[in-house]
Amino acid sequence: MKLRFWGTRGSIPTPGETTVRYGGNTPCVEVRLSPEHLIIMDAGTGLRGLGEELIATGESVKSFIVITHPHWDHIQGFPFFKPAFISGNEFTIVGPESKQVTLRQMISDLMNKVYFPIQLNELKAKVDFHPVKEETIPIFDAQLKTCYVNHPAFAVGYRIDWQGQSLVYISDNEPFDLGITKQMKNVDKVIVEKYLQSKGDPNQRIFDFARDADVLIHDTTYTPDEYVNYVGWGHSHYLFSLKVADEAKVKKLVLFHHHQSRPDEKVDEILETCREEIRRRSYSFECIAAAEGMVLEW
Repeated sequence: MKLRFWGTRGSIPTPGETTVRYGGNTPCVEVRLSPEHLIIMDAGTGLRGLGEELIATGESVKSFIVITHPHWDHIQGFPFFKPAFISGNEFTIVGPESKQVTLRQMISDLMNKVYFPIQLNELKAKVDFHPVKEETIPIFDAQLKTCYVNHPAFAVGYRIDWQGQSLVYISDNEPFDLGITKQMKNVDKVIVEKYLQSKGDPNQRIFDFARDADVLIHDTTYTPDEYVNYVGWGHSHYLFSLKVADEAKVKKLVLFHHHQSRPDEKVDEILETCREEIRRRSYSFECIAAAEGMVLEW
């Protein structure tokens, strides 16, 4: 399995000299099971660069685009994804949908003529949609598993199991706390009910989902001090990300969804703090921070 990060930032693109090393594009991760088997995790602004590279090969593209949820930073790259404008290419968009809006409608609304000159039904590539709940579906010769996560509206995390290798991608997720959740009205009640079914720590469902993964990519938007001011916004602080990695016994944790106001040197500081915590707590996993252009292969 081979990964390449095309977008690692959360909420809004942040180009500029302070985000050069970790990148300013919003979430997009290229996953290769083989040269011809491509899975794209999220369609943030990083998708544009991936599309440019795919076009440069001159080959037809048949891939899955798996969307965690339809917040702007996770879908805003799709209208600028050039392979979708070329006949012969095929894409299956996988993701959750709400009772009010279908997965197709979410993407179609993004390309409404009021906001964008080309509509979804005018794309020349074949684009299919596969809405998911909590389930496992075949994807190429791998298994794609979904898990509801604690994030406003309706969001999922993904797990790919392939030939004894595993990747877990949880881009947006907040520690679940029953007392806090009772006061919040922005998370779908279906997801809340799923968490409440867990005995003991309701976050156990996330620990179990990531169990023994080779790589866990997890939301690390906030520091613990910052999180106090953003409870209910649907994102994690780095201590919770470390806890997930330890409880799940993963091999490698990748800090992801860097805060839009976080310059590179501050991401460096968080990474070093995480590594110090790992040593102090005798955790056994490796920890790195996602950066645009970074390649992981195992």
